[in-house]
Amino acid sequence: MSRKPISFKTELPLLVWLVIVWGALWQDFSPGNLLFGALIAILVAKLFYLPPVELSGRFNILRAIPFALGFLAKVAAASYQVMYLAVLSGPKVRNAVVAVPLRSHSDLMVTATGHVISLIPGSLVVEVDRSTSTLYIHALNVTTPADIARIRREVQDIEAGLIRIMGTRAELDALRAEDRPATEGAAL
Repeated sequence: MSRKPISFKTELPLLVWLVIVWGALWQDFSPGNLLFGALIAILVAKLFYLPPVELSGRFNILRAIPFALGFLAKVAAASYQVMYLAVLSGPKVRNAVVAVPLRSHSDLMVTATGHVISLIPGSLVVEVDRSTSTLYIHALNVTTPADIARIRREVQDIEAGLIRIMGTRAELDALRAEDRPATEGAAL
């Protein structure tokens, strides 16, 4: 497999991340260890094909703070729900794997959405179809089609929040265009 050249500027975030992971794994952030980690990171990046992470170049902190607070609230509520189901419902709880198609085809956005979902208790990404940007989510306490629709809506709302925080301009414009007809229809 031939690899098209990737500019150093594009590869720099990956290299920095690999050096941070190296330091964390060794629990040693001394200059010598980080320098050796940088050499290993460059070696890994040159020997193994790692697709470049396409960053949008934008980050909206005013959207990130409410998103983080909402995420923490979801984690707390989901933790309580899982505890309630474990203690009172026991083995009678019904689960489902729900396919959720995402708007974005960006690897970064699909990965970020999947990680946020997996960090919320009671939900877990079990499969990702990269070709269609579909997440397959294992969810607790799913008994009706309305529950499935709620799970899809929650996952797509999380993706929309991430697009507002760090999505590309094209993704943000598509999200705004999607929101606009709903707003215009409500005004009529």
